[in-house]
Amino acid sequence: MARTLVFAGWHEHGCKIQEMTNSSSFQDLVALLKREAGSGRGPPPVERWDPPYCGEAGFEILKDGMWKHEGTRITREALVRLFASILRKDADGITYLVTPVEKIRVDVEDAPFVVIRADRAGEGRDAQIAFTTNVGDVVVLDENHPLRVDINAEGEPRPYVLVRGRLEARILRAPFYELVDWAEDRDGRLGVWSAGAWFEVGEG
Repeated sequence: MARTLVFAGWHEHGCKIQEMTNSSSFQDLVALLKREAGSGRGPPPVERWDPPYCGEAGFEILKDGMWKHEGTRITREALVRLFASILRKDADGITYLVTPVEKIRVDVEDAPFVVIRADRAGEGRDAQIAFTTNVGDVVVLDENHPLRVDINAEGEPRPYVLVRGRLEARILRAPFYELVDWAEDRDGRLGVWSAGAWFEVGEG
């Protein structure tokens, strides 16, 4: 008998995007965001695990961050976050669910995560920007978690930030517009400062 899983979908509704300019430290801000997102603990050490490949099990992640299993949408948020915590993208370009004893392929339509919120502390070169994903990851934009912006077939920007390992999150429209609002013009290119590094977001 096939195993049946109960799924949870995730929606973009009610996302908060705000600029933080009070006197609290950026580390306090990140800790607060993690508490709000329910992600106080980090993900398991999947990069260190080397289990055998066990094939496919009908898992897929749509471009809006929704998870499905054998065509059925997930209905439990906790289950989505559990699965998301053991995702890994390998050098072959394929994303897997990884445990110490097995590795299962997951089909990803775009990126496995989406950014639903952006926060900033400070301005100019002193600015630090944090992104919150749909599964509760909080990522500080820095040299280890860079921003990249692709242009799709319609000429529209498709921004992404590296979350962990090779896993990226696509930045949704509202947080990206916040980045553009924070951007500075530098030699005809728009960009933002975060954690002492410069990241381009588009043409000036």
